[in-house]
Amino acid sequence: MKNIINIFWKEFKGYFSSPVAYIFIISFLVVTTWLYSRTFFLANQASLRGFFGLLPWVFLFLAPAITMRSWAEEKKLGTIEILMTLPVKEWEIVIGKFLACFVFLVLTLCLTCPLPITVMLLGNPDLGPIWGGYAGAFLLGGAYLAIGLFASSLTENQIVAFIVAIIICFAFLIIGETFVLMNVPQALVPVFSYLGLGSHFQSIGRGVIDSRDLLYYLSVIGFFLYLNQVSVESRKWK
Repeated sequence: MKNIINIFWKEFKGYFSSPVAYIFIISFLVVTTWLYSRTFFLANQASLRGFFGLLPWVFLFLAPAITMRSWAEEKKLGTIEILMTLPVKEWEIVIGKFLACFVFLVLTLCLTCPLPITVMLLGNPDLGPIWGGYAGAFLLGGAYLAIGLFASSLTENQIVAFIVAIIICFAFLIIGETFVLMNVPQALVPVFSYLGLGSHFQSIGRGVIDSRDLLYYLSVIGFFLYLNQVSVESRKWK
């Protein structure tokens, strides 16, 4: 646990050692607030449904941007060789890096708290979908980050890691969408529907936390973190 905490703090402080973290946070807040505000008053409803509807697509670019440097930069600078010689296990490094990314994403999401406060001041919204939307956003973001870390472990080029992560995340996002399900064999529809990141996010966003949705997100996160560990360990075998 101590090793994980040390890796976490090293990575987390690294985000704020340059202007990049602040640019990510400001860009996220400006883009999401502006897009949501455009339709909020037109809809004339005290709801954050429009805001949460944006997150899967905003995260599609934000999460890979957060993770693209995690392993790629280590490889490019050669610091991964030093990291591998430390008395730290590979899975501890993977977990530490993931937690740093995840806490950074959670912090960014928490900075959107003026939005629900404003909605509650202007109307009488149902709090269930709001809490469910944030819970779903944390889980969805965690899945994107795990995928992004795996993509970053495959290359030393940050741009390549960014693009690969977007492609994988996009595939998992749309695989459960209606227009995809209409074009696959009927026998595969339940499988594709279950694998879709977006469908589970929408389910949690209704305010009902289903154990199947939690299990799905935890499985996706665990699976890609495991692939990340295997990718890092393969460097030793080489």
